[in-house]
Amino acid sequence: MISNPTDRLGEVIEASTTEFTTQCYELYEAPPLGALVRCGDGPSALGVVANIETRSMDPSRHPIARGRDETTEEGVYRSNPQLNRLLLTEFRSLTVGHGDGGVLRPYLPPQPPRIHAFVYRCGDEELRAFSGSLEFVPYLLSSQGGASDDIVAAFLRHASESHADPRKFLVDAGRELAVILGAEVQRLNGVLRRLAK
Repeated sequence: MISNPTDRLGEVIEASTTEFTTQCYELYEAPPLGALVRCGDGPSALGVVANIETRSMDPSRHPIARGRDETTEEGVYRSNPQLNRLLLTEFRSLTVGHGDGGVLRPYLPPQPPRIHAFVYRCGDEELRAFSGSLEFVPYLLSSQGGASDDIVAAFLRHASESHADPRKFLVDAGRELAVILGAEVQRLNGVLRRLAK
């Protein structure tokens, strides 16, 4: 799939076959938790955003409070323009599939993404095509400890917006979750509650 350079979120700065980390070009411009992203312009890896972090570029220097005399958070950044060069936003994505030649596959790619591969948020068409099969959901549910349920629910909410009938998509996804989590009724109910929000 050919991507528009203006739609780039950032670049891969760390990668394995199971996850990749993206440094955003702009501070605080990460996609939301659960968003589907794609990296690479040829064979591509697809990932679900699992963690977002904003921190100092220099790990030995921690940000300090600067807004005592400001009335808004925006004012802190206006009065301290250097913050945009001292802080960075990164997000980590769990690899859930890959694509090559327009075919999306819901399983891990044979190789991790390349460092400096461009990362894009998937559009509705790509999200709809990929979420047509939820084969990768058990992998998401087994990752990230307690946060995995929130990641799955966030992904399914995003994916539902790309379908013609969002409610039907969520009902079908709920049925599939019931099969996957049948032995964990309390956990299943927790994920279903998160889907309703």
